[in-house]
Amino acid sequence: MGVAAMKISGCVVVMILAHTALLGSLMAAAAAAAATASIDLSTAVLISVDQSGKGDFKKIQDAIDSVPPNNSQLYFILVKPGTYREKVVVPADKPFITLSGTQPSKTIITWSDGGDIFQSPTLSVLGSDFVGRYLTIQNTYGSGDKAVALRVSGDRAAFYGCRILSYQDTLLDDTGSHYYRNCYIEGATDFICGNAASLFERCHLHSISKNNGSITAQHRDSLTQNSGFTFLDCKITGIGSAYLGRPWGDYSRVVFALSYMSSAIVPAGWDSWAGQTKQSTVFYAEYKCYGPGANRAHRVEWSQSLSMEEAAPYLTKAMIGGQSWLRNAPTYFKRGSTIIKANVGNN
Repeated sequence: MGVAAMKISGCVVVMILAHTALLGSLMAAAAAAAATASIDLSTAVLISVDQSGKGDFKKIQDAIDSVPPNNSQLYFILVKPGTYREKVVVPADKPFITLSGTQPSKTIITWSDGGDIFQSPTLSVLGSDFVGRYLTIQNTYGSGDKAVALRVSGDRAAFYGCRILSYQDTLLDDTGSHYYRNCYIEGATDFICGNAASLFERCHLHSISKNNGSITAQHRDSLTQNSGFTFLDCKITGIGSAYLGRPWGDYSRVVFALSYMSSAIVPAGWDSWAGQTKQSTVFYAEYKCYGPGANRAHRVEWSQSLSMEEAAPYLTKAMIGGQSWLRNAPTYFKRGSTIIKANVGNN
């Protein structure tokens, strides 16, 4: 096959992958619409958490435990400023919970645990239709083993203005459709990992690796899986050197678009994780990124530079079906039989 034919074939593959992702997102959108049809999204039951004892609960987990299983209402858990030293789990049978601070620097959920990727998280979100706002979520275990700060395994989860901090496997973006906006995510090794279909918009990714750590380790292991990470209008910085990603799964899919890349990004850009077997099956792509680390002159040849047409499906919330499930902050709060006007700002 000649060089021209290979280029044409590569473009066809890129377009097929893009349109497959769009089809999958449309199917997810239909499912999301059905899930939210019976929920009043304008009004939420308000629960307050305050370490001083002036709220409904002193611990975040106690507030979550108070939500009835299979709830059919929105629950808004407002966490007052403080450092909450606890492991927190949002169970699979408790959907439609919002966990909100007021400023991420003042509302901190912290723990220290390492080893098992599913057992170490400080915050585990298993329930669907979860929203996290203005929180710091951290695992202080440090280097030496997997130490997840945030695990997201529920479908249709969104995070706004959060700080997510650890060293290895900081964010286990496990499965489902997810959205992250204006979040700061920090780590050294594979610090955004998992097999979700996620859009990261206007996020700051900061590598604390001193020597070629990987920012992403996306786990898509089949062509039929509609998963992958897209980073749109993001900022990537670091204290040493870092790769944009390496493949946890054979069909790993990651796209960086319209994003700033500092000199921390190594010229090759992408790592094949100690072998060439995945180079022909992964989909690693960039579109109109800028900054000293965005120069593609020395990128690995098995990564892609997308055209406008090829990039289009990755540049909107439609790629995660977000138009049908991303929701605004509630307009009203309910406390007992009283309904009051909410004043928490929008997401």
